[in-house]
Amino acid sequence: MVKPVAQYVCTERRTITPEGGKRVADRPEYLRIAAELRERISGGTYAPGGKLPTLPELCETYGVSETTIRNALAVLRTEGLIETRTRAGTIVRDRPPVHRLAADRYRDQPGPPSTAFTRDQGIGWSEYRLDKRFEKTRAGANLAALFECEVGEMLLARHFVFYDGDQPTQLSTSYLRWSDVTGTPVADPINEPWPGGTRAQLTHLGIHVNRITESFTVAMPTEDEATTLRIGGAVPVLRFTRRHIADDGRIAEVAHPIVRRGDATVVEFTIDLDD
Repeated sequence: MVKPVAQYVCTERRTITPEGGKRVADRPEYLRIAAELRERISGGTYAPGGKLPTLPELCETYGVSETTIRNALAVLRTEGLIETRTRAGTIVRDRPPVHRLAADRYRDQPGPPSTAFTRDQGIGWSEYRLDKRFEKTRAGANLAALFECEVGEMLLARHFVFYDGDQPTQLSTSYLRWSDVTGTPVADPINEPWPGGTRAQLTHLGIHVNRITESFTVAMPTEDEATTLRIGGAVPVLRFTRRHIADDGRIAEVAHPIVRRGDATVVEFTIDLDD
């Protein structure tokens, strides 16, 4: 479980005196200190894997109380910039590499086995691993609208956590119509990961997909998302919904939602203006 964001207690507050002599309260001191430490982290003064100064050292440097320093560190911890380890002190977390989601990542690709995820991450098949859990479920109102089917239709829900090395990078729940997959290898989690991904699975089922749609939103992570992706509660996530659409217009698959950390994902679109 992700711990609730700390309630920050301001014990020092600076004031500034603009022209005219009126004193105006500045922002709380812990936010000023957090901003300075954040700048030093981004600038490389405190490198990934390195230690921040100790609590007494920071108190002496900034001339503030221990409570104020703890509040400043809590801000950075919530942003996913630092972590505190027993007997190791406060460590700067590794910066995640930025990955681009290219517009053509669902197209068939020649060469060794791959999926849209491995191409997004730039990893080989041997580096690809995922956690998986399958269950039978019924379409609620939201899923029925996405599938354009009746409420209560039976579906196969496939819950995935995707890894790049040891780092969880993406989580998703993908739904297939139970009538399409029952009794087939696609319904057996032992066959995951499947080379070619969902599109290849649908082809195996005799369903030809000629369109994929995606819709994107950005939000703060839920507790489960933050825990699974190992990010701070103040790191935004990119959530999107994907639909595989067959030749006849039938919705064959809905992934809702797919979740990635927002500070390490770039979505690329190519818009051709000439016919």
